[in-house]
Amino acid sequence: MNSLRVAIYHNLHSGGAKRVLMEHARRLATRHRVSLFSLSSADHTFANDDRSQVPVSLLDYHRLPMARSPFGRINPIVGMLNVMRLDALSRQLATLIDGQSFDVVLVHPCQVTQAPLLLRWLRTPTLYYCHELPRKLYESPVARPYLSRSHLRRSLDSVDPLPVCINTWLRRLDRQSAQRATRIVTNSHFSQNNVVAAYGRPADICYPCVDADVFQPTWADREPFVLSVGALTPAKGFDFVIQALGTLSASERPRLVIISNYQESEELRYLTALAQQQQVEAEFHTGVTEPELRAWYARAGCVAYAPIREPLGLVALETMAAGAPLVCVAEGGLAETVVHTVTGVLVPREPVIFGQAIRQLLAQPEYARQLGQAARRHVLEHWTWGYHMERLESILEQAACRALPSG
Repeated sequence: MNSLRVAIYHNLHSGGAKRVLMEHARRLATRHRVSLFSLSSADHTFANDDRSQVPVSLLDYHRLPMARSPFGRINPIVGMLNVMRLDALSRQLATLIDGQSFDVVLVHPCQVTQAPLLLRWLRTPTLYYCHELPRKLYESPVARPYLSRSHLRRSLDSVDPLPVCINTWLRRLDRQSAQRATRIVTNSHFSQNNVVAAYGRPADICYPCVDADVFQPTWADREPFVLSVGALTPAKGFDFVIQALGTLSASERPRLVIISNYQESEELRYLTALAQQQQVEAEFHTGVTEPELRAWYARAGCVAYAPIREPLGLVALETMAAGAPLVCVAEGGLAETVVHTVTGVLVPREPVIFGQAIRQLLAQPEYARQLGQAARRHVLEHWTWGYHMERLESILEQAACRALPSG
């Protein structure tokens, strides 16, 4: 393969997509000339790797603050202004990138619009790594009591066309941006189907992987607690895990540890109250370092993972690499990463069944150990970065040789 000049762009917050981005930057830089472009609004500390010597160019972008009650009804307009300002900045950045003779631009998502508006303006061939669609635009929100609206607000919403018009505009921008990409690649068959349905164009699958050298198992005796990992948002399904544990008898009910890269304050209050109601001993941690997270994986008697419509689920791969026993819902991309009863236990989103699967793993440590060992072997054989990067580089080279699509 020829050496390429590759620009990489992102405006990501912390999370799995940021982990993938940093692996791309570090590993591509060993074979290609790579430059990273981003915005000041992105997270530039999470999953950073000192081994990466990629030059970085940052452009300043700060969103206008949202209004507080009683002026919250103008927030859709504030959000629209933020997107318009971002679009103008994206056009400037596209001119900057196009002027540097890159062969291809690897574009990761934007925390504001998901499909970056930069794609609308770049003339250099692009590969858009679409981790997921902007779910707020394409899916119904997860139900929460704190999201219920008052009668007055429901009445105002019923006659206010602005939110619907703005969401329609945002979906159009998202579709236009994605359709301007030379190629689209995504992380699972589940995500591929969503991309085809939303954007009306094909997408290649390039499964992200996990660094098995980082998530090393200890095979020591594990502690009788349940670990769950992910951003503390409704979509991560922590309420379901709490409800599942609440179905177990008090004598069999384990402690739950939830580790999040960031927390939504209202969701934290909701989950804390739910745990008290279900009589589940739950503790919440944020700001956990990478070594600390690996230590939690190594100690946990079971990892419970129940996100809603998860595109892939890097937490499942990290769990398997660490040799930890895993119970997760048989949904989304998880059905593509976990081999049922071989590398983990896949169960339906039913609290009693999920709770019993957790109880079985905690009650049978030898079975749990065998499951973790098989999971570790599976990761080493099928989910390491070597194959991923070989496929990604091939698609990048193909994109670099293609003209931009029309429209």
